[in-house]
Amino acid sequence: MKYSLLLVALLSASSLMAETPMQNNDMSTVSQETSVASQEMSSEVKEEQVLKKNEGIRISVTGQGVAPMNTNSPAQAYALAKRAAVADAYRLIAEKVKGVRIDGQDLIKDMMVKRSTVRTSVQAMIRNANIVETTFKDGLCEVEMEVTISHSQFAQ
Repeated sequence: MKYSLLLVALLSASSLMAETPMQNNDMSTVSQETSVASQEMSSEVKEEQVLKKNEGIRISVTGQGVAPMNTNSPAQAYALAKRAAVADAYRLIAEKVKGVRIDGQDLIKDMMVKRSTVRTSVQAMIRNANIVETTFKDGLCEVEMEVTISHSQFAQ
């Protein structure tokens, strides 16, 4: 997701720069940053697994959740932090399986950015995910979750 936000930021910056005159040394810095982001994204794409027939892919993620400050007991804090960590893990699995939809909008007035909005969303149905490990330390709960998906689940 951090690469997605980086890409959105670079694209919005490059659209702003297309409208404003720049000196040559500033433009070379932007192109270097864009090429670095492109290289990082292409290396990430190369590492993606392809779902083949009669094979499965195991997706493993670590979700994190923090206990709220106004709990009545340590047990309640643990339960709420674990619930948040499990929800975060499900979201991470959905992002890996289905991808993330990103909507961005910039409001520019007098050649200056007045408001920049980036919204992300994901929609998926996750079944048969297993919690592998749960750790709770200093108010932070981490849940390692994994799911195995097969070609038959997607072939319709």
